[in-house]
Amino acid sequence: MEELYSLKKILSLEREEDLNQYRKSMLETPLGERKKKGLTWYPVHVKDIGIGLGEKLFISIERKTHIGENHNFQVGGMVSLFNNSNNKEKGDNLPGVVASVWRNAMRIYLNVDEVPDWMDYGTIGVDVLFDSATYKEMDYALEKVISAKEGRLFEMRNILLGKEPAKFNDIASESKNPALNDSQNKAVNQILKAQDVAIIHGPPGTGKTTTIVAAIQEVLKVENQVLVTAPSNTAVDLLTEKLAENGVNVLRIGNPARVNEELMQYSLEAQITNHNDYQFLKKLRKNAEELRKMGFKYKRKFGKAEREQRKLLFAESRKMLDEATYLEKFIVDSLINEAQVISATLVGTVNKFIRQKTFSTVFIDEAGQALEPACWIPIVKSERVVFAGDHQQLPPTVKSYEAEKEGLGVTLFEKCIKRQSVDVMLQTQYRMNEQIMEFSSQQFYAGGLVADERVKNRLLVGNKEDYLLSKPVEFIDTAGCGFEEKAREDSQSKFNPEEASLMLKHLRNLLLHINSTYQEIMDETFSVGLISPYKAQVQYLREKFNEDIDLTVFSDFVDINSIDGFQGQERDIIYISLVRSNDKNVIGFLNDIRRLNVALTRAKKKLVVIGDSSTLSNHSFYNSFLAYIDKIDSYKSAWEWISD
Repeated sequence: MEELYSLKKILSLEREEDLNQYRKSMLETPLGERKKKGLTWYPVHVKDIGIGLGEKLFISIERKTHIGENHNFQVGGMVSLFNNSNNKEKGDNLPGVVASVWRNAMRIYLNVDEVPDWMDYGTIGVDVLFDSATYKEMDYALEKVISAKEGRLFEMRNILLGKEPAKFNDIASESKNPALNDSQNKAVNQILKAQDVAIIHGPPGTGKTTTIVAAIQEVLKVENQVLVTAPSNTAVDLLTEKLAENGVNVLRIGNPARVNEELMQYSLEAQITNHNDYQFLKKLRKNAEELRKMGFKYKRKFGKAEREQRKLLFAESRKMLDEATYLEKFIVDSLINEAQVISATLVGTVNKFIRQKTFSTVFIDEAGQALEPACWIPIVKSERVVFAGDHQQLPPTVKSYEAEKEGLGVTLFEKCIKRQSVDVMLQTQYRMNEQIMEFSSQQFYAGGLVADERVKNRLLVGNKEDYLLSKPVEFIDTAGCGFEEKAREDSQSKFNPEEASLMLKHLRNLLLHINSTYQEIMDETFSVGLISPYKAQVQYLREKFNEDIDLTVFSDFVDINSIDGFQGQERDIIYISLVRSNDKNVIGFLNDIRRLNVALTRAKKKLVVIGDSSTLSNHSFYNSFLAYIDKIDSYKSAWEWISD
């Protein structure tokens, strides 16, 4: 219990730091800078204003500048519409919640009956607001867990905290899905036997999503409905899509951040639209809105008869809206009750349509990236939990150094693996050449990974004499070359210009060689990723890549991003720039070896790592990596490329 009380205090530290960072980025930053950072859209064009779900007023907007650039607006996030005209007044701000967001457009729900006059000025913008609601929901869930004195939540708390052993049932016959391998089937059967908690431990490329979908299908043979959730919209969307492809009736609560045609059909909003009674619902709302507008047409100075008429119009409008609300509730309840799977983000499981609903089983995917307080939100409303993820990959994002130090970055997933014998690790990986896989297997998975025969020896080309293309792993050592790291003045993020230039030179040679000798490789599936742990290096690489005419012709095949940006993805070829090179042998951010595990396991056929062995070798992890490189004869000196 002390652990949960402590967790509440740590969460408050995180909230305070998050709020401080918000104040710095929004309240102390000029409008132009906020626009560049994707925290503000200004000016925006108002496309539509109307009444949506729950009789809430909505406004649809499009941005006019920074078209196509990344932004920080998310579904469910709080925003503030503002007036930036010369005649703006104090209080010319209107809070709202993002219902759906695309790259350049957004729909926002407002908690008012009508929009203010300044919406017509043409000087409207929208800011990201601090998300206090998420912290409130996490805190509320923790309070509920702490206060449980009896019942199922009391039992689940004791089991997940390790005070009681998890229990399992015997099953008459185990599932033997021919589409799954042995470890995947073992994981599914562990879930079927579990009374309280089960864990799918899915290292890179081992088919975690495939296993989750198969497990959900098996559970649905004995349960009418399950809750499926994850910390991010992206992970929830992927599971929603895969479940639907396998014939499962899935209802997605909360629109995804980047709605696409295929996924939209599974959302609650779209399924309401397709319901048999929707046209009548739409007609009721339209008529109610027309009556309301008629009522507002009356001026302030009018007689008793006019006042009575206005009163009658408003009363009739409210009556129609009440009828619409009742009909909408009937439609929503029927859709929710008929769904086999309800899918939502962790915080999205408190959506008003399912807030009071309970489930026999909740599946939490990407649990190795989820804050513990967020995981308790769906667990509170469930009889048992199935975690899926990998605690050896990216941890949760924690903004407060103090909260991180106190343990907020340690997930409930990781704690349960240590406290209970409920996990099954998936062992066969279907992504990487064996040499790309082997180092991570030894360092993070006790040598337990096995490369499937179909990928074990996969290469770009089979010609062993063509070193550039047939060698699955290369480490290019910049030690002694004078490639000193630098730091950006604004962010202190590290970058290494010479190392970046070397990487792009190697990439240029490789792509030109493929294009001239093995052009058939460059089909529509061919892909290359350039990765660095440092945002400044990513930015520098993008700038130099776009300036190189020999490289830009291949831009359709190449992505440049941070390690976090490549989480869950794979490429035929991966380049990693480690950046750090200094006489003090300081590696800073590279100390997070789980982040490097993600980077090293993105490549399918070729992995190229560039770094300074002199700086890196003082850390045991990188020293082991260098020893592995020697073992597989994959060492190259940067001098070979400098002198070329």
